[in-house]
Amino acid sequence: MYRTHHCGQLRKEHIGEEVTLAGWVSRIRDLGGVIFVSLRDRYGKTQVVFDPTENADLTNEAKRLRSEWVVQLKGTVRQRPDGGENREMATGEVEVFGGSLHVISACETPPLQPEDEFEPSEEHRLRYRYLDLRRERMQRNLQLRHRMLQTVRSYFSSNEFIEIETPFLTRSTPEGARDFLVPSRLHPGQWYSLPQSPQTYKQILMIAGYDRYFQVVRCFRDEDFRANRQPEFTQIDVEMTFVHQDDVLAVVEGLMKQIFIEVLDTEFPERIDRLPYDESIRRFGSDKPDRRFGSELVDIGDELNGHGFGVIDKTIASGGGVVAFRAPGLGGLSRKELSILESFVKERGLGGLMPLRKGQDGNWSGPLGKFLPADRLDVVAEKLGLQDGDIGLVAADAGMRRYEVMGMLRLKLARENDWIDKKVHDILWVTEFPMVEWNEDENRWDALHHPFTAPDPESWNQYRESDPSKIKSQAYDLVWNGEEAAGGSIRIHNSEMQEQVFELIGLSKEEARNRFNFLLEALKYGAPPHGGIAFGVDRMVMNATGESSIRDVIAFPKTTAAVALFEGAPSSVDEKQLTELHLKGI
Repeated sequence: MYRTHHCGQLRKEHIGEEVTLAGWVSRIRDLGGVIFVSLRDRYGKTQVVFDPTENADLTNEAKRLRSEWVVQLKGTVRQRPDGGENREMATGEVEVFGGSLHVISACETPPLQPEDEFEPSEEHRLRYRYLDLRRERMQRNLQLRHRMLQTVRSYFSSNEFIEIETPFLTRSTPEGARDFLVPSRLHPGQWYSLPQSPQTYKQILMIAGYDRYFQVVRCFRDEDFRANRQPEFTQIDVEMTFVHQDDVLAVVEGLMKQIFIEVLDTEFPERIDRLPYDESIRRFGSDKPDRRFGSELVDIGDELNGHGFGVIDKTIASGGGVVAFRAPGLGGLSRKELSILESFVKERGLGGLMPLRKGQDGNWSGPLGKFLPADRLDVVAEKLGLQDGDIGLVAADAGMRRYEVMGMLRLKLARENDWIDKKVHDILWVTEFPMVEWNEDENRWDALHHPFTAPDPESWNQYRESDPSKIKSQAYDLVWNGEEAAGGSIRIHNSEMQEQVFELIGLSKEEARNRFNFLLEALKYGAPPHGGIAFGVDRMVMNATGESSIRDVIAFPKTTAAVALFEGAPSSVDEKQLTELHLKGI
């Protein structure tokens, strides 16, 4: 056998045993002729000692070893000398006294050293991913990912869910992003699509009576460059019948509690807050708010309106408003630094940014101090919670964009100035989403989530004809540390309602039947009420590990340009393949 123990296994109870280890050479130290070799595998490291006074030939052979060589070592486990223990290693109380050495595979000088503390560029790491994956950090991340998915499968199985696979080669039913298309060799001119999600399949499973379904599934979206997105990603897909929204949320909270306890080894909150979408936008400028720090957005239009500041008075008169937040500790921002922040909001559609702070004379400075009464600004400062050394950042705008852009600025400053307590896990529900949003480019309504989401019956009946923007949906998102960890909804289970929603978002009856006839037909054959949710595995693991990029929790990710660097994909294919697929000359 290649090994009797792995490199993270040996402890004091193994002292005196003859063992065989196999792994990668992590480090080599020559201390006056005695050679110390640190041997590594995914379980940990073990120190192996070669002493020339005991075996000179073997020690000389050990001197030849280099970083990342794959070797087999045999020897006797012994206790480390007093003072030689390494408390940072699980095996740090013992070492192996080398008895034999076999080089299994030599290694050329690696372009990336797994043991280096220096962090290579991401491009370099992805180009040599097979070396990058040897790093302790990456192995730790992927092992946590494994444990999380094991917990997921155990939880759902114990709650009477069954795991059912759905097809990868399916019909193209665009859901917002572009589909990846696969040409059919057997049916010239016909195409399969890779699924953006198993949405319609899981609804069909509910109609078929399977009651509780889940799946750990790969999904595909052909999107343009977006940070922390991948063209292929992993979902935990869940659906269940005869449920209301509260039933789905309770199942999800049970899973998250188990993940927090078993994977993160941390407590789970007794109660998860539910934040309506409109309130989330007003307070944080986002439907995935990060509440791990304060500095919430505050409406201050009522306090400043009608006091002679033209920009503010005109904005409010036109139906707009004024929003501000506290930037703790940034009272000393220079004019140049404030100009950079103003450029940030202007580039995103706002007219400008006004600072609220006191000058050295104790009076309010800047345009606000010049045009507005001090007592009004005192009221605003109290509302924002300004303290010595802080600054308030204020923006006036006629549209709702003021919340979104100021929310972006809030997050930007939080990340740059370490306002976020990364030891805290904040989790909440965002609910009561709008059913649709207006698409200016195509002059029609778009489904905010997807067109299979059930509307809130009361607002549907009240606003469907008069103002669809006011229709609420039965959708819900789970937000974890400012990232959407999961999103779902109660689904439409009535074919007539589904056709009405298709009509609202601009799909003609012919288009709807062409794309979704299989679903519309199935809904006529005894469809139960059903709902579900889909978790973004990559984002969940990113939050659990504290990483800032999903590429650090995926074994083989693509770059931000959707390129697989180490294997060189996408790539050209030979003409024979194109001919077989009837694509020659296209």
